[in-house]
Amino acid sequence: MPGADAPCQSDTLPYRYRAHDAMLRRLLSRSRFDESTHRLYDTMVERAREPVFFADLGVPDTLDGRFEMNVLHGLLIMRRLRRIEEGGAEAAQSLFDLMFADFDSALRQIGVGDLKVGSRIKQMGQAFYGRAAALNAALADGAESDALKEALRRNTFGTVEAKEDHLTVFEAYVRGQEAHLDSQPDDALLAGDLTLVSPGHASTD
Repeated sequence: MPGADAPCQSDTLPYRYRAHDAMLRRLLSRSRFDESTHRLYDTMVERAREPVFFADLGVPDTLDGRFEMNVLHGLLIMRRLRRIEEGGAEAAQSLFDLMFADFDSALRQIGVGDLKVGSRIKQMGQAFYGRAAALNAALADGAESDALKEALRRNTFGTVEAKEDHLTVFEAYVRGQEAHLDSQPDDALLAGDLTLVSPGHASTD
């Protein structure tokens, strides 16, 4: 499991992560989430699984790589939701919870035993917090010009040596996705009516 930029939970980070136990499994049951959260999540996952990321832009097509792509897209959506004054923070938290419910389910489906799922989910939670802090810093006003590229190098491409041209394309994609999310109406996002720009068939080889 990726570990770069993965501090323990901080009060400065907006998402609540609950200790993994029987109550957590009940709380994270997919059936507890409303339709708008499912629609946001399904759109997020569809974009995160685009073959172009793995085939053309060098993201490793592994469990770690797919985790990174889900987290990156989830964070971009959550950042946008949290800028909505009424209901945005709650929508972002619900999306976070559903994402981790799916991580839990995926680990069980690939045969990870009950005794190990809790520690794996905890590691994923810590990794998420690290990526959240790094992305927020990289996209903040006044950030160093190469901050986003370096965050992508450490995290999204953390298990492989990233090509500079891949990083350049990926940086532009993330900034474009952020701008596209900002252009969408608050009420549509809260209803789950989300669109994400496609990376297209980018190839830098």
